[in-house]
Amino acid sequence: MTDPLEGVRVIELAGWMAAPGAAAMMADLGADVVKVEPLRGDAMRGAIRQPEVTDRAPVDAAFQHDNRGKRGIALAVNKPEGADLVRRLAAGADVFLCNLLPRRQAKYGLDSASLFALNPRLVHATLTGYGVTGPDVERAGYDITAYFGRGGIIDSMTEPGNEAPRIRPAVGDHSAALALFASILAALRLVERTGEGQVVDVSLLQAAAWTMSADLSATLVDGVNPPRTGRRSRNHALHGAYRCADDRWILLFMPEPRWWPLFCHAVGRPEWIDDERFVDIPTRKANMPAITELMDALFAERTLAEWGELFDEQGFIWGPGSTIADFAVDPQAEAVGLFPTIEHPGGSFRTIGAPLSISGADVRPRGPAPEIGEHTTAVLTELGLDEAELARLAEDGIVGGSAG
Repeated sequence: MTDPLEGVRVIELAGWMAAPGAAAMMADLGADVVKVEPLRGDAMRGAIRQPEVTDRAPVDAAFQHDNRGKRGIALAVNKPEGADLVRRLAAGADVFLCNLLPRRQAKYGLDSASLFALNPRLVHATLTGYGVTGPDVERAGYDITAYFGRGGIIDSMTEPGNEAPRIRPAVGDHSAALALFASILAALRLVERTGEGQVVDVSLLQAAAWTMSADLSATLVDGVNPPRTGRRSRNHALHGAYRCADDRWILLFMPEPRWWPLFCHAVGRPEWIDDERFVDIPTRKANMPAITELMDALFAERTLAEWGELFDEQGFIWGPGSTIADFAVDPQAEAVGLFPTIEHPGGSFRTIGAPLSISGADVRPRGPAPEIGEHTTAVLTELGLDEAELARLAEDGIVGGSAG
């Protein structure tokens, strides 16, 4: 097994989850990722629930997920000497990855033109809310605003007359992270072929458009907003969620006409097949409130496990409405290696692996996330700074961590 990105050096100047998540996947593939944090640390530190590792201290699991396997330095980039150190690091890197808005990149001399002057083969990658051109170029954005809100996702998920659903953290961030990761890999290949630096720009808004493409692609053609349907106004009886006797949900997806009679026989309701309200897809759609009421009563007769066993015997397409806790112990997830272990000084714990599988590659977390500035001395020593200079920079509030 080999490390596909061995020898690739990434300088990450980014906080929260989207851009760091892309860099974490690169670290999983063997890249040397140097995370540059402000002296106070990434704002993501401690922002999400921190579970205990057995009887030991709590672990910042969400931060660990997006920052595992990186080296960390702490710099005051808002000071000229701090920004200069980042430029010097980028001059010797393959990838510079940030989530600074364009005006801040230019302010600190970290825009693509400035860094290409130092390193013409650099991949300069930016993650933003809305992109690097257009009227909202300087608008800050998080996934709830740029991805779920502006991208039409929350509206499309809200049933008529109901409140908008609460969004779980970082769903849009990690979708964008995948796009950013793929874009950087393609850009590295292009640099290899052409010898020219490349600019990568990925936004949460782009990720939302791709995520919503099934609806959005049609609306781009006819301008019609897709209908917001509920359980009693959907198109297919066997496409949806039903509550079982044990208060668990079962999800079905069998929209083709052939499934309806097979389903009716399997669940002991053959009379539904010839019921004039349900004889074909149009009549079932027209009578969806009645079907929903009947099927709600039907599914309340058995537990999720009982329905699942029956449906597996019949070859039906179904899935459980798992809780996150269910997913964490799902035997299928374990079998395909979704939850590798991070070896941490405070106690080892499971995390989520990169959604990658390559036959000849070693794809795994390479270690825990760094403490704030844990590798400041080591990384800046590699850059050529001596002990006296590091001490001065620490005293002047330019660097932190192990040099502080």
